[in-house]
Amino acid sequence: MTGLAADPQVKKHDTGRGHPEQPARYDAVMNRLEATGLLQNLQRIETRKAIDDDLALVHTRAYIALVEREIAQNRRQLSTGDTDISPASGDVARIAAGCVLSAVDAVLSGIVQNAFCVVRPPGHHANATRGMGFCLFNNIALAARYAQRKHGAERVLIADWDVHHGNGTQDIFYKDGSVLFFSTHQSPWYPGTGAASERGEGEGTGKTINCPFPAGAGRAEILGAFRDQLLPAAREFYPDLILISAGFDSRANDPLGQFLLTDNDFAELTRMLTDLAAEHCNARLISVLEGGYNLEGLALAAEAHVRTLIA
Repeated sequence: MTGLAADPQVKKHDTGRGHPEQPARYDAVMNRLEATGLLQNLQRIETRKAIDDDLALVHTRAYIALVEREIAQNRRQLSTGDTDISPASGDVARIAAGCVLSAVDAVLSGIVQNAFCVVRPPGHHANATRGMGFCLFNNIALAARYAQRKHGAERVLIADWDVHHGNGTQDIFYKDGSVLFFSTHQSPWYPGTGAASERGEGEGTGKTINCPFPAGAGRAEILGAFRDQLLPAAREFYPDLILISAGFDSRANDPLGQFLLTDNDFAELTRMLTDLAAEHCNARLISVLEGGYNLEGLALAAEAHVRTLIA
């Protein structure tokens, strides 16, 4: 069974009129899953709000306090970067993180085989001490560390196909050999990181794999990188859990990206990773929504992704 971790309260994070990371993103995905009948084939996962001890798995307590303080001051943007906030943003970011942690519990306890988390704000740009790029807390990094600390997962693979490089995720695990981070992303593009030469340090050397591509890249480049670089590295790494930073802004016609992936391409990427999960980690896989700002495109790509998770 495929699980779904989603909470409509995430729509309370108000980024302001005209902002691409808008509450309608949640409705676009959920409405499409309902309209296609996929929703009834998903097992809803009971969600919760992440507490400070959860967030401190990857973020400093000073940063967690800064987020709470600046939201309470009614600031419109975090002082650490380009992350717009509103009075409800702190609670919403904790709910998003809690959705992902609940999905980890459900998958690693065997309640569901895999899970999709429809959350916002996204997370992969946030590092231990800084929010940026629409992100407050790093949902996918929290999932990895929580799986290790609570459930004893030793090795976690994070695959990030968002059009933007997951710099926060990379930063958090750059010296950590227990997490393999793989990313395809547009370059040069925001946030300006993710060169192929960035491969980790210390125990993490070789556990960061970046595949930057120019604008206009699509199926050949991105699926080719997953097939030719990720799969061999993952089979050598032998993960206990696979996590996906599922950014659908790498789809054609997204306003914040210039990649050309199609819905069928996302289905194939998903199948590649579910097959890998079946081969190495008892099919345990969790997908977490990151980017995707063309509402129709987001809905269609998410449908293709979920349809493959269920299959």
